[in-house]
Amino acid sequence: MQPDDIKLHRKSAILELKYDDGGIYSLPAEFLRVNSPSAEVRGHGQGQEVLQTGKKHVKIDNIDAVGNYAIRLHFDDDHNTGIYSWEYLRELCLNQAALWDSYLMKLQKAGARRENLPDDVQIVNIMPIND
Repeated sequence: MQPDDIKLHRKSAILELKYDDGGIYSLPAEFLRVNSPSAEVRGHGQGQEVLQTGKKHVKIDNIDAVGNYAIRLHFDDDHNTGIYSWEYLRELCLNQAALWDSYLMKLQKAGARRENLPDDVQIVNIMPIND
């Protein structure tokens, strides 16, 4: 199902999609970036997915139409290889909460973060000392 209207809200980094069934969805750039349909993110088969980290502040710079079936999003981290078909965008809209929760759990399990740390900062896990 193709959206009737697509708006990019640059300041808030939100892609807004409106459908003829009355559905209006707001997809944050970070959500779209970590769920990119590109091989760089999804891999070339099951189990080859690459967990995306440090994407909390990513923005969308540009949107290109891809034929009559998709759009290509250009992110400010230079990622632009994902082609978001109308079908895939609709899937993201309808499953946003579950996909986001799954992503956060994967980050936690990997000990990864949504933010990039400055180059001079390193996280060190220190075990508490028992007296």
